[in-house]
Amino acid sequence: MWGNAIRIARIHGFEIKVDASWLLIAALIVWSLATAYFPVEFPDARTPALLVMAVAAMLGLFGSLIVHELAHAIVARRFGLRISGITLFLFGGVAELQSEPVSGATEFWIAIAGPFASFCLALGFWFSALVSDIIGLPAAALSIFGYLAVINLVLALFNLLPAFPMDGGRVLRAWLWTRSGDLVMSTRHAVTVSNVIAYGVIALGLYAVFSGALAAGLWPILIGLFLLATSRASLARLETEVAFDGRTVATFMTRDPWTARVDQSLSDLVNNVFLEHAITFAPVLENGTLLGYVDTQIVRKIDREHWTTVMVEDVIENVNNDNSVFCDMTGLDLMARIMKTGRRKFLVVDAERLAGVITLTDVLAVINVSREVGPAPHQSYSRTAPE
Repeated sequence: MWGNAIRIARIHGFEIKVDASWLLIAALIVWSLATAYFPVEFPDARTPALLVMAVAAMLGLFGSLIVHELAHAIVARRFGLRISGITLFLFGGVAELQSEPVSGATEFWIAIAGPFASFCLALGFWFSALVSDIIGLPAAALSIFGYLAVINLVLALFNLLPAFPMDGGRVLRAWLWTRSGDLVMSTRHAVTVSNVIAYGVIALGLYAVFSGALAAGLWPILIGLFLLATSRASLARLETEVAFDGRTVATFMTRDPWTARVDQSLSDLVNNVFLEHAITFAPVLENGTLLGYVDTQIVRKIDREHWTTVMVEDVIENVNNDNSVFCDMTGLDLMARIMKTGRRKFLVVDAERLAGVITLTDVLAVINVSREVGPAPHQSYSRTAPE
């Protein structure tokens, strides 16, 4: 999402970045304020003046979002968590935690810090509007302060909705986590509540669309879809962490896999290895030395009529750092490798010899079993504070 983020500042040691999608929102805010909001309050104002007020209000909202996320980041840092930075994007902003809260209480204080900051900003802008009126500042300043007071109040209240992973959803998960001590189950319950809210928001958007208010209905639909996607992604990420906690590749790889020989024809390989043993991937050995692998995708590139004359050694994919992993690699590191490279199958090497093979199917099987029955009996999954 944030591949196009631009760094604009560094505050209290946190990098502040703006995603390209925020520029669209900024433009929409300026347009709506300049053409709808401020013209109602200042019907005689000219377009340049309206644009200046709209830009000032947009910049005030921009700063308010940064303060909201800074509150999360500062409290998280006080609890010893690492924050890589703050990014504003299409649906608001996010403080990018590199490590997760270690307890429900920690998550509660981190989550509530953002809405609390927005409430404080709303109060501050409301007070500024009062002072502006008393000391006789231009009506434009009073209007901008009033707008920012209202928008920060809305921002605080909206973020307190129990929709995970929004602040309110994290507060809900923190409460459930503190009561049960089970982070995964608490996250599942929080995601369930979030899904109900997301579907409700989408339904309201659809109602608005079918009532003729296309522009008004589209935004709730997008927010609802965003909540569905991010909540499920957060749960999937946590379930993956639980499944691979304390596990290395050696614990769930396939040992003693079926192998191919360099002097084997592709026809023999397909009939006597792939089809006979229902596999699609075979390491290639010569006198016990691992040379590489061959799979069905490689074979399919060769015309079938040539399978009897083409040998495995002619098409072998040599072993290298891209297609091999070590036994002591963690499950999470393997998942990161899969996501980064798009590879689904790897040779597992130990002291330059074949130890086994590991595939995406093996990885997903571990995740699915863990999701159904929880961590293995010898495991005790818990968050640990970063060193």
